[in-house]
Amino acid sequence: MFPRKPVSLLVISGTLFYLTGCGHGKEPVYQNGYYHSGVYFGKNLPTNYQQGIADGCTTSKGTYTKSHTLFNNDQNYNNGWFLGRNRCKHLLIVEDEKNEEK
Repeated sequence: MFPRKPVSLLVISGTLFYLTGCGHGKEPVYQNGYYHSGVYFGKNLPTNYQQGIADGCTTSKGTYTKSHTLFNNDQNYNNGWFLGRNRCKHLLIVEDEKNEEK
């Protein structure tokens, strides 16, 4: 038979470890951060970076949007465009999927 104290300690620590992994399921609220289409992108972003995120996110949702002048000449816009496109991919709704839901 196992000694009671180590087994009890193991059960309690295992239970606490399990419970700490459970979250409340809500998204954290970030103050002074930049959101676009419900996706949080960070704090203190330059204006052109935010514009790049917005255009990249719009592109990933199906409407190609890009300022080629800024994309080619401004690294903040370029980085923001790729970040927005990648982080918003899950927001694309394909027409076939809409029809299957009905």
